[in-house]
Parts: sequence; structure tokens; C-alpha cells
Amino acid sequence: MQIAICDDEKSIGLILEEKIKKLLPDAVIDKYLSGDELIASGCEPDILFLDIQMPGMDGMETARILRQKNERIVLIFVTAVEEYVFQAFDVAAFHYLVKPFSDEKFEEVVKRAVRSIEKYSENQSDEKYMMVQSGGSHMKVFLKDIVYAEVYNRKVIIHTRDTNIEYYGKLQELSEIAGADFFRTHRAYLVHFKYVQKYDANCVTMENGTALIAKQNYSEFVKQYLKYNQRKGKEIG
Repeated sequence: MQIAICDDEKSIGLILEEKIKKLLPDAVIDKYLSGDELIASGCEPDILFLDIQMPGMDGMETARILRQKNERIVLIFVTAVEEYVFQAFDVAAFHYLVKPFSDEKFEEVVKRAVRSIEKYSENQSDEKYMMVQSGGSHMKVFLKDIVYAEVYNRKVIIHTRDTNIEYYGKLQELSEIAGADFFRTHRAYLVHFKYVQKYDANCVTMENGTALIAKQNYSEFVKQYLKYNQRKGKEIG
């Protein structure tokens, strides 16, 4: 996740950076001292913490320019004054934090912002599909419907909840398209975390079949499956 902080006070930028790192240790954080510097950088972060009162281009004008280029930025104003709160609606601000604010409030806003991004990404991935040629026909296969895939006799076999689709291709290419919700458990298998029912060091039981898991892939599979469940807000035992 990419996060940007734009505040003309270096000390405020450092404080925000420290708070964010505690909540999102894997985030990439960039800091800017003015709206002009931020715009010139071409940066389009997932989340932007933006001051309003800055020399040169103020935060509102900066936000308007960014909104013209990217409607998906989660914009959080961080300011010492309340008088611009209604203008914040005009640039679709996610939140308006007035200094000073508590760590609890900051954490609440950041977690809500992350959930908003994840929900958008999930909705986008639900519509993602690929076209395959099977049995002389071209078929649209939505990634959300794939339970798992395997390779057999130079063919990729996609198992959905309703049917099996065979086509000549490479599992690696499907894996690259599929993204983080899928995992290559074995050179011959690709599984969709969404449909995992149980697993051990030898195999993964899916809703409608079983996929082998290579011993050298097991620890990484467990790690990525935990991350998947964290993203989706599920609890696992």
C-alpha cells in the first residue's frame, strides 16, 4: 500500500509517518512539504494525508488537481482549523482530522481507510476475467468462479463450482493473472484461497477436489493464506 503525507511542517510529517508505520508496517510512505511538490512528483497514493494551510498551493487546491487525475485516492485532511470542513466534501474527502487528535481516533480513521481500499479492490477483482479457447469456442472465465486449476497432458484444467474447462496453456500465465487470492501450491496446481476447506503438509482440500502441495511451498502457503484471511476479515483456528 502506498501512502503519502503532504504537510509543510516537517515535524508533523515525521509524527504522522511514525503513527502510520505502527499501524501499517508494510506500507510505502512518501512525504512532501508542499502541494506543488506533491503534484510535480506525479505520486498517486492509495491514501493521502493532506494539510490545508500551506505556502503556495493550499491543500484544497492540491486536492482538486489530484481528484481530476485520480478519483480513487482516499483523501484525509489533517489540519488545525475546522473552517474548511464543508469544502472537504467538494473534493470527496474521506475524513477531516482536526489537530490535535488522539491515537485512538487516528487508528480508527486509518483502519476505515484501509477497509475502504480493500472493499474497492475486492469489487474490482470480482469482475476480473480471462478469455480461454476450449473445444473450439472462446469462453469468458471469471476469476472469482475458479476453485482451483491443474495441469494435465499439456492442458490447463480450470475447476469452477459448476464445470471443468480445459485449454492448452501454461499454469504460470494463469497464476500471474489470478493475483494474490490464488497460490501455486505445486508445479501442477493453483488454488483459490476463497474455496480452501482444509489443508495439511501434503494436500489442500478444496470445495470440489484436492490439490497437492509441495513440501517446500507449505510454509509460504500457510503464510499467504493467513494474509488472505486477514484481508477478508475472517477468523481461522
